[in-house]
Amino acid sequence: MRTVAEFDVTGPVVEWRGPAPHHFVEVAGEPADLVHELAREVTYGWGMVPVRVRIGATSSTTALWPRQGNYVVPLKAALRRTELVELGDVVTVHVEVLGQA
Repeated sequence: MRTVAEFDVTGPVVEWRGPAPHHFVEVAGEPADLVHELAREVTYGWGMVPVRVRIGATSSTTALWPRQGNYVVPLKAALRRTELVELGDVVTVHVEVLGQA
């Protein structure tokens, strides 16, 4: 996969409680608009957008989830543990939108 766009998003870590809790940071404003523009090219199943994210020195691959006209970036437990990220912390996430090679 290749990087088709990059941006940083800063916001609080929020929790969504479903069958299993997930931790997210919202992607809104200009970054969300950029993702909307690229979505047709890179989206797979249910509008998911493949990305590589980095907080501090730790990276992981995941997918942006569409939510209420914006997106949310899930923060995997391993990334949160390594970077000591807790619910409610304000973090900056570097996001690389990935497309086919």
